[in-house]
Amino acid sequence: MDYKKILNKRIQSVKPSGIRKFFDIAAQMENVISLGVGEPDFVTPEHIREAAKASMDAGKTAYTANYGLIELRKEIAKYLENRFEVNYDPKDEILVTIGGSEAIDIALRALIEPGDEVLVPDPAYVSYAPLAAIEHAVVKPIVTKAENSFKLMPEELKAAITDKTKALVLAYPNNPTGATMNKAEFEAIAEVLKGTDIIVITDEIYAELVYGAEKFTSFAAIEGMRERTILISGFSKAFAMTGWRLGYMCAPRELLTYIARIHQYAIMCAGTAAQYAGIEALKNGLADTEYMRNEYNKRRQYIYNELRDMGIDCFEPEGAFYIFPDISKYANSSEEFCEDFLQKKHVAIVPGSAFGESGEGHVRISYAASMENIKEAMKRLREYINEK
Repeated sequence: MDYKKILNKRIQSVKPSGIRKFFDIAAQMENVISLGVGEPDFVTPEHIREAAKASMDAGKTAYTANYGLIELRKEIAKYLENRFEVNYDPKDEILVTIGGSEAIDIALRALIEPGDEVLVPDPAYVSYAPLAAIEHAVVKPIVTKAENSFKLMPEELKAAITDKTKALVLAYPNNPTGATMNKAEFEAIAEVLKGTDIIVITDEIYAELVYGAEKFTSFAAIEGMRERTILISGFSKAFAMTGWRLGYMCAPRELLTYIARIHQYAIMCAGTAAQYAGIEALKNGLADTEYMRNEYNKRRQYIYNELRDMGIDCFEPEGAFYIFPDISKYANSSEEFCEDFLQKKHVAIVPGSAFGESGEGHVRISYAASMENIKEAMKRLREYINEK
């Protein structure tokens, strides 16, 4: 049977993630250090795990409401108000999802008509463009540059907007660059959007991982932007809960009512035990988050200084747990650099080209790894660069 005749042509046109290839190779090798995974190296804190166990022991194993446990939605609402000064009604403006990934998917599915344009600052997390393309969107990358600290510039946004623009994806702190945007910079973006009907899908999964004195600003908190913003976040990065697959989206009820219909039919609800774990995380887990953030910050500073000492050009990341050095002088492509480095020094990192064309010439290195492994990986990288 020729399955290519049967399968959806759009699905066939979607390329596999550029990240997976290197993990598949690394899995066949010994003594490999992986600095490629976007996953905390911490175990979910014990009190959060215990809350999930307690819910199961109490027999709380049935479906929850489609929107999620109301107790969890109330905690999300409190958290967002206290931390970021954004307000959502837990009754019908917060939807609990299977990680942030489901939220991104159903937001795009609810918004996009064939031919609509989706603007994506590039380099970008690997899922935005393919998910939009599956919905027949025209994906328009907006190239962000190291000289602008990989921030979205208002003049570049304005130049990209047409009468077909339906949505803008804003993901700061950014994966893969580690860039952030502050309140004033978001206000400049907001000025461009005023008077349009463009919806902003803001991925705030790394909101708790911002370094330096200036705290994270949610785009939904910018004056006049809440009505056009779909705020997406989750528990994976801030609470080391990747495997729990627990996220959420917040939006005006007039929007969320329709987005939730996709969730109702496709998913039903997020896992019940995970939702009870989420309640405990928000009630009592922010000290854990602060501890992890401080540890990431130490690693960030170490790896940045090491790269600069090697003579590698590198933007200093301000958020998330990635660094995005320029390796263009050492190889013809980022994929070539990563393959060669993996084979010769047994360290797995990710080519910048996996995150869009403008990522070419860079590599993404995750510092969500132990300091011991980071130090050894930097030692091997120094050896590799010296041998070039």
